[in-house]
Amino acid sequence: MASDSGLVSAPRFVRLVVGALVAVFLVACSSPRYPPAPVQAATADYRYLIGPLDVVNIIVWRNPELSMSVAVRPDGKISTPLVEDMPAIGRNPSDLARDLEKTLSKTLRDPVVTVVVTGFQGVSSEQIRVIGEAAKPQAIPYRRDMTLLDVMIQVGGLTDFADGNAAVLVRGKDGGKPYSVRLKDLLKRGDISANVDVRPGDIVIVPQGWF
Repeated sequence: MASDSGLVSAPRFVRLVVGALVAVFLVACSSPRYPPAPVQAATADYRYLIGPLDVVNIIVWRNPELSMSVAVRPDGKISTPLVEDMPAIGRNPSDLARDLEKTLSKTLRDPVVTVVVTGFQGVSSEQIRVIGEAAKPQAIPYRRDMTLLDVMIQVGGLTDFADGNAAVLVRGKDGGKPYSVRLKDLLKRGDISANVDVRPGDIVIVPQGWF
């Protein structure tokens, strides 16, 4: 079920990933016939959403005994002194701070809380996923103004078997719309014109070349 935090529902997210995997096979079998990815697609109003396994530093002003760093549990909640099972997943750090203040106000007078994220994973629906013939396929936390080159550097580039110019970027925030991207030109030939912005939830599919 989608929430006000902008999360993609689990069934829809699974469909996007499955669709991307199907696209791997289709791309490998024929040249892509998708439009080129837009060069500019940055999300100007992007706000980071806390995900499972993120580490958050909670600072309660004038209450050092209540200030600490905690990891968000796999169930998306955190626990601190005076606060048990506070939902954190999908919350912006400022919103989580206000939630903590509301709960702590039951035992403290006018609590002031600051939340700083120090270990980043992010919610799964906003991670950038790279699958196929990347050197290190993985899910990467999105950051503002991130580009395709940033993503490919993080996954270690392409394997020797990759057909980089047949790669496809699937835009999860646009209902899974596919775009062509020229990874070989970008990484092997240094063609910066092949670099494009990525958005939260994008999936990069790198097919194997046929020799």
